[in-house]
Amino acid sequence: MTSPQRIPPRDEELPADPFSELRPSQPSPGVDLDDESIPLRLRMVHHIKSLQSTICTALESLEPEARFQSSYYLRDASKGFGDSRVLQGGETFEKAGCNISVIKSTLSVAAVRQMRAERFDWWDGVSELPYFVAGCSLVVHPSNPHAPTIHFNYRYFEIQDPKDPNGPPKAWWFGGGTDLTPSYLYDEDATHFHQSFKTSCDKHDQSYYPRFKKWCDDYFTIPHRGESRGIGGIFFDDLADRSPEDLFRFVRDCSNTFLPAYYPIVEKRSKMAFTEEEKRWQQLRRGRYVEFNLVYDRGTKFGLAMKEPRTESILMSLPLTTRFEYQPEIGTIEGTREKRIMDVLRKPIEWV
Repeated sequence: MTSPQRIPPRDEELPADPFSELRPSQPSPGVDLDDESIPLRLRMVHHIKSLQSTICTALESLEPEARFQSSYYLRDASKGFGDSRVLQGGETFEKAGCNISVIKSTLSVAAVRQMRAERFDWWDGVSELPYFVAGCSLVVHPSNPHAPTIHFNYRYFEIQDPKDPNGPPKAWWFGGGTDLTPSYLYDEDATHFHQSFKTSCDKHDQSYYPRFKKWCDDYFTIPHRGESRGIGGIFFDDLADRSPEDLFRFVRDCSNTFLPAYYPIVEKRSKMAFTEEEKRWQQLRRGRYVEFNLVYDRGTKFGLAMKEPRTESILMSLPLTTRFEYQPEIGTIEGTREKRIMDVLRKPIEWV
């Protein structure tokens, strides 16, 4: 299939399958993401496709042989498509996945509530809501315990009026964020990571970074452990506090910050020597990662609540290997690096 020369400027001009022109493996050349004559939902699709390709190419440059395997899929009729790219068993990355998903379908109100914290009065008495979502999610679990795990997700969501499913969205919002989960803490890495996202946030609103940093610390808490999953970053949801165009630019800036924020860290730390005990600690910390994702994460709950969920893609975030021990002593001994990061995870600090 050849790339389209143009994208219809209005949704009503779309073909019966509104995603048919967006399915080539590479984004169409020459698409101006600031062109407001192109529907925002379609520009978001182009952005996440380009983002996925750029990130996978960059991460592969750190691997001698391992490569991402693409699992491209279409949903029934005009319900969308996705591309799950996963790299496993590499020298640098034990497991890394970068998914894009584009869906136009209906969803139960209960499922939408798993994704959106704020409710709307107009959906009272409605069993299902027409919706559109386009998003890109990534999780990277390095092999070396000195190199941190990282996660991001950026998405654009629209809900249509059930009485007018082809009309303008009744509600829309952006959600997303990027967070870092080290097993061993390097202050300079944490500062670089947080400063990168503070700079991106400050370009749009100087209140964003402190607000979204706290939101990230709160969201990625594991209540039954009394600790955070990692050292945070930024996190936001239900974001619709200004024009969609302004927020689209903000989301693009944040998602494009991933590589400059993370690549130099993982490139440096993956070359460090490590011991079996350090690997054991990494796998114990990954156990906490699994606990959070399966028990608390709203995105996981939302995905599994979908009609015909693509379970392998939803659970891509889980590490290849993990470890659960009964009351391990490691992490409790004063003066150790394991105890230091536990102290930070129990009481998040300000890095910038």
